[in-house]
Amino acid sequence: MGPSSPTGSRFIIGSRFTIGSRFTIGSRFTIGSRFTIGSRFTIGSTCLTMTLSCLVLRRWLGFATLAAALLLAPGLTLAHPHGWIDMRMRLVVDDQGRLEGLHQAWRMDPFYSLVILEELEHAAGGGGLEAGLDQLGGEIRENLRPHDYFTELRLDGERLALGEVSEYTVMSRGGRVEFIFLLPLATPQPLRDKTLHYKVFDPTYYLEVVHEAEDNTPLDDALVVGGELACTTRIVPADPDPERVMEAAMLDITDEAVPGLGRHFAETGEVTCE
Repeated sequence: MGPSSPTGSRFIIGSRFTIGSRFTIGSRFTIGSRFTIGSRFTIGSTCLTMTLSCLVLRRWLGFATLAAALLLAPGLTLAHPHGWIDMRMRLVVDDQGRLEGLHQAWRMDPFYSLVILEELEHAAGGGGLEAGLDQLGGEIRENLRPHDYFTELRLDGERLALGEVSEYTVMSRGGRVEFIFLLPLATPQPLRDKTLHYKVFDPTYYLEVVHEAEDNTPLDDALVVGGELACTTRIVPADPDPERVMEAAMLDITDEAVPGLGRHFAETGEVTCE
């Protein structure tokens, strides 16, 4: 069952400066609040994909800085976030109506994808692009592990413990890098007559994580529930306090936000089952 209501699914710090509606390297390419400097997929100052992404960052930083200087009004290169992930969420429910895990698909923004795919192709050697993507997937998983895979999950208000990711893959689809993984619960939980809430967010808000949407309306597969339970779903847009908005707006690309800032800008997925 898909999301039941439209949302303003992208929260923007400051002005959204866009080069037209499309740029040659992909749609929704923006400089400033959604500009991905190189491929710095980060948790604060630490590259999430570690060596590969840090190499790409150094390679593209000069280009990114020049583009920002040429195309932006002063101040727009500040402000977190600097990249985004489009997410699809599927709740994995067993035949007893218990939630077993969250199947997530994350699509990196077009510019990040372009840069990392080019770097992987150059570094592939005899292994080819597939081997590079496999290595990338392992690095992402290991660096997400200490941060609960950017996922916070509550059932009737109670925080749920998460397990370890063992099933994952990385692929290139439509010119974008996609990380797909199954995040199990530590213990399956019954969903009948309960309400589940989740948030997926980068704690430092360097990256924005949003559900897949078109014209600010979530796609039918942005949030779905498996199994036979009768459930309703909705995606609630973020509504951050103005002080948090100002805090994010003042962060430079090299600044590390206070951990937890991203939570204030996260969409909330809500699932209520009968």
